[in-house]
Amino acid sequence: MADSSSSLLPLCERISHKSYILRIVDLTILVLLFSLLWYRILHMCENNTIWLVAFLCESCFSFMWLIITCIKWSPAEDKPYPNRLDERVHDLPSVDMFVPTADPVREPPIIVVNTVLSLLAVNYPANKLACYVSDDGCSPLTYFSLKEASKFVKIWAPFCKKYNVRVRAPFRYFLNPLVATDDSVFSKDWKMMKREYVKLCRKVEDATGDSHWLDADDDFEAFSNTKPNDHSTIVKVVWENKGGVGDEKEVPHLVYISREKRPNYLHHYKTGAMNFLLRVSGLMTNAPYMLNVDCDMYANEPDVVRQAMCVFLQNSKNSNHCAFVQFPQNFYDSYTNELVVLQHYMKRGVAGIQGPIYIGSGCFHTRRVMYGLSSDDLEDDGSLSSVASREFLSEDSLVRKYGSSKELVKSVVDALQRKSNPQKSLANLVEAAQEVGHCHYEYQTSWGNLGWLYDSVAEDTNTSIGIHLRGWTSSFISPDPPAFLGSTPSVGPEAIVQHRRWATGSIEVLFNKQSPLIGFRRKIKFRQRLAYFWVLMCIRSIPELVYCLLPAYCLLNNSALFPKGPCLGIIVTLVGMHCLYTLWQFMILGFSVKSWYVSQSLWRIIATSSWLFSIQDIILKLLGISKIGFIVAKKNMPETRSGYESKSKPSQGEDDGLKLELGKFEFDSSCHFIPGTFIMLVNLAALAGFLVRLQRSSYSHGGGGGSALAETCGCISVVMLFFPFLKGLFEHGKYGIPLSTLSKAAFLTVLFVVF
Repeated sequence: MADSSSSLLPLCERISHKSYILRIVDLTILVLLFSLLWYRILHMCENNTIWLVAFLCESCFSFMWLIITCIKWSPAEDKPYPNRLDERVHDLPSVDMFVPTADPVREPPIIVVNTVLSLLAVNYPANKLACYVSDDGCSPLTYFSLKEASKFVKIWAPFCKKYNVRVRAPFRYFLNPLVATDDSVFSKDWKMMKREYVKLCRKVEDATGDSHWLDADDDFEAFSNTKPNDHSTIVKVVWENKGGVGDEKEVPHLVYISREKRPNYLHHYKTGAMNFLLRVSGLMTNAPYMLNVDCDMYANEPDVVRQAMCVFLQNSKNSNHCAFVQFPQNFYDSYTNELVVLQHYMKRGVAGIQGPIYIGSGCFHTRRVMYGLSSDDLEDDGSLSSVASREFLSEDSLVRKYGSSKELVKSVVDALQRKSNPQKSLANLVEAAQEVGHCHYEYQTSWGNLGWLYDSVAEDTNTSIGIHLRGWTSSFISPDPPAFLGSTPSVGPEAIVQHRRWATGSIEVLFNKQSPLIGFRRKIKFRQRLAYFWVLMCIRSIPELVYCLLPAYCLLNNSALFPKGPCLGIIVTLVGMHCLYTLWQFMILGFSVKSWYVSQSLWRIIATSSWLFSIQDIILKLLGISKIGFIVAKKNMPETRSGYESKSKPSQGEDDGLKLELGKFEFDSSCHFIPGTFIMLVNLAALAGFLVRLQRSSYSHGGGGGSALAETCGCISVVMLFFPFLKGLFEHGKYGIPLSTLSKAAFLTVLFVVF
């Protein structure tokens, strides 16, 4: 319960980041884009079809920049003051923490263990926390790793709290050697902790290669004769906190779950796993708030739970309408500068409207909202309205919405009415938890229309827009240091596959009932709708691909692409301003010119390839030819067993932390690299043809007396943008373009040049 005294300082405050200078720059670029379009219209009759194609592409770019300008118009974020929480709140609310994993090979259990350890050791009363790990792969190795982690955390959590350790994921904490100190007790404890962690890593690694330990322990009997896609529900209470007083030596609950899967049942991938987590946690602990993180996204800030609670418990604003608190998605082991910049400007912009978009990890949810409540269902004091009570609390409605489990229905009623959850023995609730994990449990219920929403592999965006459509707001907190840090696939096939899934799921949202294109009477602000439309506009890859080919086409056909005379200054000013603007955005966050250039190049490669193939996936789905699957992105496995002494470093703000150098782009024979190779080869062919004509002194501009300087510069710019592919032509091994990819792209290039 929060203290209602108005004399106390607020738990959080809204920080505005409005900048009139940035608004002027955004508007200037927008005016230049519209000026270019107007010039195209005035001279459309004087030019050929290529002028119309350029106009359509530039119209798309102008529309996108208009949306971006609207989104960035009033950036904001919430700043929490967790140090004020104790004097304002006498009884902190409970929080359930969700960690989903699906494949012990692509998501190594030791990474999951580190994420769980960081969550169990946060600065929050242990009797108010519970951690649930959903294993969609039904792996005994994952369960074994969690059992070993539950032993280690009993010494790790007290150590972190005693010495106020900031990084509470051991594999990151022990990357740094022990600093010489006069505190001999700390040195002794540090060395002991390092030894115990190395033992934990060794046990997990040894168990990976030897499965005989399964037969020696009856606790693993449930995993016998199981397959990842064919097994019964498994619920295991790995550790139960029976103390219940919040002592610093206590450890929160830790529960392992794996829902039933059968080959002939639709299980909805990660979304179905999240809904199973929602049901099981509701039965066992029923905390009013829930944190979900990816299995590789560890808590980098010990006070992260307290920071989120500052927003939910703030009395100076109507916290009843805040559905979730989203933290940025930051990474420590890959090249993600573009994502950091994107979050800094775009996410803050969206946060200044109706709130940030849920991004699938690092997010605190409100249980009542996930159970389907709208903002209009609450009275001013946060209690259910009479209309909502009749809709949600009638017996028939509860069974129809949430299923036939009496225990679950009772927990839902308690959650909707904000009743405190009495202490229960988790072991006594295992059978009820198994019941709500059966394949048929969701049949003829509202699951998928409440909880995490189905109908898209991008469950985060789909669920987020569903929440905002019901009138809820959300909050964005961007602390320094980052609250969560995770790993990303290396830039290459894995990264493109992950982005392809994101893009495919986003396009799916455009065609389902959550689409921002429909339902204009819903309770979502117009600019928030534009923000979702921008996120979902993966189809922009088509005009980007076409525009990259236009300079080459014009050089090969002696035709004009860009304005002539003084009006060429529109293009030059536009490109120059955009480059300087994005460069400034990078440098203001501590990145170098080199990191800006590399990021622009690699991001364009990933985006173009993933978006193109996501459009292909959607077309095949709409035609009924194939279904869209959920591919788990491979997480980076530390190279050594002795504490993760890897070479990876935080990427944000440090050039030497960049894992990938320009030209060290890893290729394989995947078809994902064909578009980038094709674009690069076409522009090289056009430049070569132009040089041959120039040497023969027979080249003349098709536009009537002008030079081809602008089109030549355009080709050179495209080649520089796809520079890793140019390097790949002269490399061998994993950094060279494979012959199969090169031959396919070359064939397409020949067709383009000839026809």
